[in-house]
Amino acid sequence: MLPICLFPTMGILPSKKVCPQYFLETNFLFLSGLLMASAIEEWGLHRRIALRVLKIVGVKPAWLIMGMMITSSFLSMWLSNTATTAMMLPIANAILESLFGDLKTLKDNCKVKEVPESQCQVKLHILPSEKHILTEEERADGMEKVDERSLEEIRGDAEYQLKVWKGFLICIPYAASIGGTATLTGTAPNLIFIGQLKSYFPQCDLINFGSWIVFAFPLMVIFLFVAWIWIAILYGGLTSRLCVSKQKSHAAAEAKARAIIDEDYKKLGPINFAEGSISFFFIIFAVLLFTRDPKFVTGWSIFFNKGYVSDAVTGVFIVSILFFFPSQRPSLRWWFNPRASTTPYVPLLSWKRAQECVPWNIVLLLGGGFAMAKGCEESGLAVLIGKHLQPLAHVPPAVASILITAFIACFTEFASNTATIIIFLPVIAELAMRVNVNPLYFMIPATIGCSYAFMLPVSTPPNSIAFASGHLMVKDMVKTGFMMNILGILCASLAINTWGLHLFALHTYPDWARTLNTTATTMTVTTLPAFNLTG
Repeated sequence: MLPICLFPTMGILPSKKVCPQYFLETNFLFLSGLLMASAIEEWGLHRRIALRVLKIVGVKPAWLIMGMMITSSFLSMWLSNTATTAMMLPIANAILESLFGDLKTLKDNCKVKEVPESQCQVKLHILPSEKHILTEEERADGMEKVDERSLEEIRGDAEYQLKVWKGFLICIPYAASIGGTATLTGTAPNLIFIGQLKSYFPQCDLINFGSWIVFAFPLMVIFLFVAWIWIAILYGGLTSRLCVSKQKSHAAAEAKARAIIDEDYKKLGPINFAEGSISFFFIIFAVLLFTRDPKFVTGWSIFFNKGYVSDAVTGVFIVSILFFFPSQRPSLRWWFNPRASTTPYVPLLSWKRAQECVPWNIVLLLGGGFAMAKGCEESGLAVLIGKHLQPLAHVPPAVASILITAFIACFTEFASNTATIIIFLPVIAELAMRVNVNPLYFMIPATIGCSYAFMLPVSTPPNSIAFASGHLMVKDMVKTGFMMNILGILCASLAINTWGLHLFALHTYPDWARTLNTTATTMTVTTLPAFNLTG
């Protein structure tokens, strides 16, 4: 909120220009996404989706990791990354306990040392949570059984199972961060990008909810698949140890895991009226946003005055219905009998729920970011910093794009994603204009790279939540996240140089940037060489 006080008093911007930045249409698009997510969480639809996906993929470790990643990434497209991670971790822990038993016992088995053969029998205690699927013979044996394997085999299996456990926990926050990049409302950096783009280049209308999904969703799928291969290989999920050669010895554990998933899903019962209604409005919400103006085909926005209907209008219209649409099937008996009992009226979403669940601090943080960007633009700070990046003018644009994405991905490991994109996006836009490159060619990969923070627990809230479970160490996240960063940068470079190049016409310098370039009073008169992105 400091820009409201400081910019007018320091002569940077008048208050009538600063205050509107806090509630741009981008903020209302973000707000509509949060309200839809609140309604989904209120009626438990997200948990039904998660358990259904896990039922489909099966209980083999490698496939369960894939199921966890697919579910987490899909939910984080619409929910916050933090909420997705917080919901998925308890589900993962329940499945892991059914597969491998108690984590403490597993860690103790990793530390066992060779002893005389007469003492080689180790009792494995069965968890109380598994009692409902034990046989009568197991109950008669006093709830314990004897493992006749050698201690070396026990230690080897326990070490492998502990690795798989870590793989489960680490894949969830990573998938949530990847999935958040697929929609404009999925994560704060995407919203800051579209807000700053409209502020810096008012004539640019290439980026909206639909065109962003066309670009970012295939990128998410590719990166998610590559990340799954890397995590599964690193933590043993893709080896044949559990999937093929040890299949019989782990059949009972897999059956227990499958039973837990099935039981949790059965507890949800059949889909009720509220869940069905939320599903319907959620699908309408996504379809209308996608088809408004997807760029590759004509959208339904042509039926209205040009420039009048934006993504924010669409989102707010749909979520407004949730405030009065009933959560129970309405009874029509009172039409024929005024004395008949009626169904209690409870809307799908109440304003009290919205107040409790919507992170209003993030809404204000977005506004502060837009105000900061406006101040950088008006004061000439972005131009000044852009001049110091002049050496990048002699680097091929494709290489410069990779370097920018890598720098942003590294910087955001130590700073919040929101702060990183607020600081650097105006500078990147100014740099692109100085070297006569389409600004989107630099800004889009930088925005996506801002969400690729995988190496440290403090990098993102999802990482912190997974680390707080106490089962991961910093070295685990650094070892896994370093390669994840590299893979993410390469995938983003692939996307921007293939389908992104044609979708957004990045091989040409656009008129909407040329107009700003020629009217800026702070630009130098030196003519800079134009780059040809296609070679």
